[in-house]
Amino acid sequence: MPSSLSDALEQLHRPLALRAMPDGVVAVRFLDETPDHSVPPGHAYVPPIHPEDLGDPGFRRDHSLRMAYVAGSMAHGIASEEIVESAARAGCLGFYGAAGQAPERVEQAITRLKASLGDLPFGFNLLYSPQESSLETAHADLYLRHQVRLVEASAYLDVSLPLVRYRLSGLRVGPDGLPVPANKVVAKVSRIEVARKFLSPAPARLVGELLARGEITEQQAQAAARLPLADDVTAEADSGGHTDNRPALNLLPTIIALRDRMARENAALGWNRPTRVGLGGGIATPHSVAAAFSMGAAYVLVGTVHQACVESGTSDLARAMLAAAEQADTAMAAAADMFEMGVKVQVLKRGTLFAMRAQKLYDLYRAYPSFEAAPAADQAVIEKQMLRRPFEAVWADCVTYFQRRDPSQITRAQSDPRHKMALVFRWYLATASRWATQGVPDRQADYQVWCGPSMGAFNEWAKGSFLELPANRHLAAVAHSLMRGAALLKRAEIARLQGIHSAEVNPRPVQVSHAAARIPA
Repeated sequence: MPSSLSDALEQLHRPLALRAMPDGVVAVRFLDETPDHSVPPGHAYVPPIHPEDLGDPGFRRDHSLRMAYVAGSMAHGIASEEIVESAARAGCLGFYGAAGQAPERVEQAITRLKASLGDLPFGFNLLYSPQESSLETAHADLYLRHQVRLVEASAYLDVSLPLVRYRLSGLRVGPDGLPVPANKVVAKVSRIEVARKFLSPAPARLVGELLARGEITEQQAQAAARLPLADDVTAEADSGGHTDNRPALNLLPTIIALRDRMARENAALGWNRPTRVGLGGGIATPHSVAAAFSMGAAYVLVGTVHQACVESGTSDLARAMLAAAEQADTAMAAAADMFEMGVKVQVLKRGTLFAMRAQKLYDLYRAYPSFEAAPAADQAVIEKQMLRRPFEAVWADCVTYFQRRDPSQITRAQSDPRHKMALVFRWYLATASRWATQGVPDRQADYQVWCGPSMGAFNEWAKGSFLELPANRHLAAVAHSLMRGAALLKRAEIARLQGIHSAEVNPRPVQVSHAAARIPA
């Protein structure tokens, strides 16, 4: 017999019959020990709930997963090959953080993951890049050439041609007349208007352009009108990096309601598989995981918390900074990739001056037509503290970089001094993230570490457990602890709804062996 109701609930695989006694004690009976497994009269029933039971079965089936748990793509390879491999071997879905990386580096990651994972599931990030569309195109081309069948589309404000080309390439029509995509898209969205684009078919204008180019067939163009752009949509609430700071409690139900409404409206198109909706942002404890599934999330997506895992593509120093973060230790800062548009990212504030310095750069960009027009005192601060060399020396590096990457940027800067200033400032913003991932000691004050409040919540939950130490934060242990804890909370909730209360239920991290993490054969 268990020593407490909490102990009984912890045994997730065992069905329970519970009865509250007059003295306040809860009588527990394990039904798998009774001859007929029947629930005695007057008892509450708590079924077995495994981590594998949470979320949408269709999501797990279509992506060949054991758990409806996604390791999101963190840019510049922070969501590393090791992150993706660990996720796949733990029965989860991982996306490689290709954003901001040269095509050659992304191709190396593709080659490694295809060799190391074989048939296990994985995907790659495809980032909306209006300021550098050639990079988005190059990444999409790589995925098509190497038959990468799954991408996570992130930071999209509008639908782009490379994304549509990826989605429609290889599209066929099944025996039932429904479109069958060769390539799957999981889209991260935080705005209704963007969600609507991914829940809709690809824009006719872009489909027509691909048809005119001969990149898709007439049959594919016709089938595209009956295929939503995304198979799955992640409602991205307050998170690290690109974020609109949306509250999860508001965002997820709104996106689900939009999905349901559009599915009804588009039923006449013959597409009978509504896009699934998951939740990312704020997923950091068993309670947040359980809440997400209770609200109807098909899956949960974790980002910031994984950055502190040993498999992430960042430095030990950055991981230690993350492990010390509290929920209020974040700030919004100018984004390198969409600097001119005023887009911001959420970063770690504790232990770094990056957010304050990034804001200073954006304010100067907005206020002056060129770097030379800025006050001499501001120029001196930027060159001494941030760039640590003359403005023109950094500009020379930018010229070398864009001659290889996108020469049109140089041409534009030569006739527009403000654009030249933007490119140099973007150098600082982009390099600040590399200083963090490389652990450059004398640049810690400039570290750009993408981070949401969820990091602090995870640290508070992990305190006093083996996961408190950064060296013990392996992705499989984090994923299993969060999902197992959520399953325990669901069991406690079922008991509570039947009048059985257990205030002592408190999911704690659990260690998991590599063998236990693998997908069952």
